[in-house]
Amino acid sequence: MTTDHATANSRPLERDAQVAMSHHDVSPNDIALGVVIGRASEYFDFFVFGIASVLVFPKVFFPFADPLTGTLYAFAIFALAFIARPLGSIFFMWVHKRHGRGVKLTAALFLLGGSTAAISFLPSYNSIGVVAIELLAVLRVLQGFALGGAWDGMASLLALNAPRERRGWYAMIPQLGAPFGFMVSSALFAFFVVNLTPEDFTDWGWRFPFFCAFTINVVALFARLRLVATPEFTRLLDKGQLEPVGIVDLARHHALDVWIGAFVPLASFALFHLVTIFPIAWLVLSSDRSAGDFLMVQFSGAFICAGAVAASGLIADQIGRRNVLLISAGLIAAFACGSILAPLIFGETAIGQTIYVNIGFMLLGLSYGQTAGAVTSRLGARYRYTGAALTSDLAWLFGAGFAPLVVLYLSTAYGLAMVGVYLLSGALATLLALSLDRSEMRQM
Repeated sequence: MTTDHATANSRPLERDAQVAMSHHDVSPNDIALGVVIGRASEYFDFFVFGIASVLVFPKVFFPFADPLTGTLYAFAIFALAFIARPLGSIFFMWVHKRHGRGVKLTAALFLLGGSTAAISFLPSYNSIGVVAIELLAVLRVLQGFALGGAWDGMASLLALNAPRERRGWYAMIPQLGAPFGFMVSSALFAFFVVNLTPEDFTDWGWRFPFFCAFTINVVALFARLRLVATPEFTRLLDKGQLEPVGIVDLARHHALDVWIGAFVPLASFALFHLVTIFPIAWLVLSSDRSAGDFLMVQFSGAFICAGAVAASGLIADQIGRRNVLLISAGLIAAFACGSILAPLIFGETAIGQTIYVNIGFMLLGLSYGQTAGAVTSRLGARYRYTGAALTSDLAWLFGAGFAPLVVLYLSTAYGLAMVGVYLLSGALATLLALSLDRSEMRQM
């Protein structure tokens, strides 16, 4: 797609924005800031739902079930977004080709923020019965569907235009959105959990973080449109051939690459919800430790994660991305074995829980920092935009979408060592995928 064709297909609002921004130069720092803000807003929406799946939804939407069963029901709805996400990617790629990148991004982020904010207005099960659960499930599906459309190509563009000796560093920048998004969501929930009575929190306090989502997504939208609307950004995208292609075309040329790319980051993605969402559920269900206190422990762990993400970029520029992924997968496998052999390090004491979370966040940052490049390293330039989106969607679906549900069920049925078993399976999948791709990973 040429620049002229893209502009012709864009709506008048997008064309007007391009004219207004015609004298704005796009620097790598601008792209980096837009990427981090955009990713942080997306992760915020998902983490808010994940935390509420433990602290709120079992009481508000599943009061007829015992706490464990209610949490499992909530985690089942949590997983729906990861099923819907690939479908959203396919639909919004079509929107992109027909109406332009700006229209696609605006529609996706308004849908993402709107569906998240709408959850704050949902009546409880006690008010309208099973309809409340159905509405929650629909809004969760819309969250995932919208996230599929939030793919804007900026992460790939950032890495493509980075100096060759700094590509590991630039590849990790988009991944900073995950710890930043978790920091904001965990801090908001911790504030209301600590400062409200349990009754007030269950009644109205939990709704505020969801309500904030729309404002956060609007800010992220303008931060990204500020770049997307510039002619310079369009020229850079055209130069990198970052335009959508048909799914059939992608499958014909890169089906195996997409599958391998989806399994490369599984160690990281398996760990993702096992240090963020699952530990909250385990503590709420099996201990008397304050959820607000533990959320602040996780908040500090997210700082460690952000530092480890940055470190992964520096290390990758020295030893290569593939080696970083191999080392981090090996460390996660060792961490998983430790969890299998010594589950008490997590389950019994506050100190052990804190150690588990901090080590987990550190390993998550080290591994997750280079997954953006891992999922696209095998794709040709023409297929990178669509291939990166779908590969990432599949990686999240296989590695993280069902992790809280599966691990909570297995750990309550067979013991906490099942956390380590699940995590070990993800690490082994990453090592196997890397062994299938022995060629040197090309930088994005």
